[in-house]
Amino acid sequence: MAINPALIKAYARLGQKGAAAGIGMMELAKQDPDMRIVVADSVAIASLDRFYANYPERVINVGISEQNMVGVAAGIASEDRRVVYACTYAEFLVTRALEFVRQNLAYHQFNVKLVGNSAGFAMETLAVSHWATEDIAFIRALPNMTILSAADSLSAIKCIQAAHDILGPVYVRLSGLLNCPIVYEKDFDFQYGRAITLREGSDVTIIATGMMVRESLDAAELLALRGIDCCVVDMHTIKPLDTACLDKAFNLCRLVVSVEEHSIIGGLGGAIAEYKADKNLAPCLVRIGVEDHFCKLGDLRYCWEQHGLTASQIADRIAKEIK
Repeated sequence: MAINPALIKAYARLGQKGAAAGIGMMELAKQDPDMRIVVADSVAIASLDRFYANYPERVINVGISEQNMVGVAAGIASEDRRVVYACTYAEFLVTRALEFVRQNLAYHQFNVKLVGNSAGFAMETLAVSHWATEDIAFIRALPNMTILSAADSLSAIKCIQAAHDILGPVYVRLSGLLNCPIVYEKDFDFQYGRAITLREGSDVTIIATGMMVRESLDAAELLALRGIDCCVVDMHTIKPLDTACLDKAFNLCRLVVSVEEHSIIGGLGGAIAEYKADKNLAPCLVRIGVEDHFCKLGDLRYCWEQHGLTASQIADRIAKEIK
């Protein structure tokens, strides 16, 4: 798949969901004629309009029935280990269908790729019922699950394509809105389980995932003006963690910071803390994420501001902690 800067800008306009479905899945369909997609409610919600127009026989819509969607996907995947993508809102895909994910996918290890779109606060004023801020924690606790989290639209395409080649169930977490901020300005090598260092630094290592990767890069620029040198890592694979990357961060830096648009309980920060506890590594770990309360409804950035997730807030928190 040829990628150039002009295409990357086009992908960004589509948002993570649009790029993943309209570009990533379309490319996979050309390579894998047995691939199937199951959706809950409508193809439009999953941004699969283009896919459906070209491959209508490969899309199954089960209606507003997320539990049934996972069961149907597992049944199809049981035939010759074929790859099946199950796509809908992250909040409904994970919390409403969690028992089915556990019993049908994690236990049987069927080749189903769960695509949770509009994670975090992307659903904005639809509020708590549509916000997915605990999804990583739920999925991470299940055996045999891989979790991928896209930093931008190009990364979303890479996650979708990587998921296809991973044997067993995968959860792909997509977040943000249309006009997704760009992190990767050119093509890059994506290997699941291998974090990507986007900026080198010796004082602080910021380990971010999802939409917080861009915010963390911007925070690092602000901190550089204060004389604080930050390394920024895109931890696109939350399970399994890149422990070699973590070892390097804890051995070289004065402070390690996790940043995620997800609860500080059970997400990326929780996973890093668990690893650190077992290793008894020395530097302090600061977890920045969704605090343990529901915030007031509003647009995306308003929700971020309430949890200290904007670049300036991240920079202020790190500057305070490093003292």
